[in-house]
Amino acid sequence: MTILIRRPQVCILGSAEPGTAAYELAGDAGALLAKLGITVVSGCGSPATRIAAERAIGAGGLVVSIVPPDQMPPLDWPATVVIPCGMGDARNLLMALAGDACIVIGGRAGTISEVCLAWLHKRPLLPLIGCGGWSNELPSNPPDERQNSPILAWGSMTELEGQLRSLGLAQ
Repeated sequence: MTILIRRPQVCILGSAEPGTAAYELAGDAGALLAKLGITVVSGCGSPATRIAAERAIGAGGLVVSIVPPDQMPPLDWPATVVIPCGMGDARNLLMALAGDACIVIGGRAGTISEVCLAWLHKRPLLPLIGCGGWSNELPSNPPDERQNSPILAWGSMTELEGQLRSLGLAQ
């Protein structure tokens, strides 16, 4: 029998605004990851990544937050562990590498950067589809032709859980 010491980790990348379906699914994803015993890695900088972290903590999960400045955030920051990297946008590489896989929700330029770095370093990508945004296009438009890692789309918690199980991240 193999004894797991390190919990699986999944990064939450992206952006979505409160009141949107993508925002609500981001929160649900955080809670699901906690329920499955998966550590959430989130910068908590966008509303979507912050609600994922808040809901993961609310469900009893662990959240690691890698923040761009060199200062600690306020004590109400939604994280179990905070890593202020002092690297600005270069933090995107840490976000891309810190997970066994990366959930992608909506997204803007910073998300695209993180996704491309995750792709280059062969991290599986789990884009939310059906809610608009950049993640919606990722399955049909991967970063390049190399097929470095799987792109496993999801649009519901059942689909996300299935994708996490297919990667061996949830039992």
